[in-house]
Amino acid sequence: MKDVFSRRSFIRSSSSAIAAAAAACLTPSHAAGPRAPRAPSTGGSPIRLGLASYTFRNFGRAQLIDLMKQLNVNALNAKDVNDHLSMEPLEETKALADYAAAGIALHAAGAISFAKDEDDDIRSKFEYCKRAAIPVIVAGDPSPETLPRIEKFVKQYDIRIAIHNHGPEDKLWHSPLDILEAIQSMDPRIGCCIDVGHTVRAGTDVVQAIHRAGPRLFNMHMKDLTDFQNKASQVPVGDGKMPVRAIFEALLATKYNGFVDLEYEVHADDPMPGVSSSFAYMRGVLAGMSEAKRA
Repeated sequence: MKDVFSRRSFIRSSSSAIAAAAAACLTPSHAAGPRAPRAPSTGGSPIRLGLASYTFRNFGRAQLIDLMKQLNVNALNAKDVNDHLSMEPLEETKALADYAAAGIALHAAGAISFAKDEDDDIRSKFEYCKRAAIPVIVAGDPSPETLPRIEKFVKQYDIRIAIHNHGPEDKLWHSPLDILEAIQSMDPRIGCCIDVGHTVRAGTDVVQAIHRAGPRLFNMHMKDLTDFQNKASQVPVGDGKMPVRAIFEALLATKYNGFVDLEYEVHADDPMPGVSSSFAYMRGVLAGMSEAKRA
């Protein structure tokens, strides 16, 4: 499942305009001073790129905001890690004010644990997202037995649940296909967050999984691997074997209207070089796809 649109072939074959667009999106982590977010260049593609805040789990909220400005990213999947988006209401309010002031929009929260099959615990997670006007909860570990109770709150709050698969180590959800089988008769607001790295490690074709999920795909976590059997082989997007262009094509074909959130889990103390490279590559692929469509 080698992605023929590798970083090297991208650099060799891209037109100068597309290469310039990708380069313009790549701002080094040491750039002087914050700047206001602006719409990144993806050649007019309807696919929207965002960031999973877990990527910067070792950095506080102020640093996260500054780094997002450097990356020219203003869409965030926020997690209750560090001080990114606390579940404590007063602290959450402070975080929301900071993001609003920076022009950063929160489109998802998580991954959030649903380890307890209890109304009060589940309600607290929905209240957390309601306060933030977040439309999608990325759920990390709800058991099949807990799903009917979660479904009750999905209907009450009209907030979608995107169950996150975690690969072969996950005792419950190895692959998006496991999730789809469990939820097929449930409310259509219960769906998937496909983590592409965990999906390929589970032996599932990620492009086929996107087509299978269809309208039940609510969020995407993007990463890249050099070895589809090795979680530790993560590299910047474009440096591994992930079929990035085919993934984007599948999202377009299924009319996906969510976000593709980069989740870069390696080099936690200095993730910025890999994060910058990943966004530049993804933007370049999208710009190239748009250019080819116009040709």
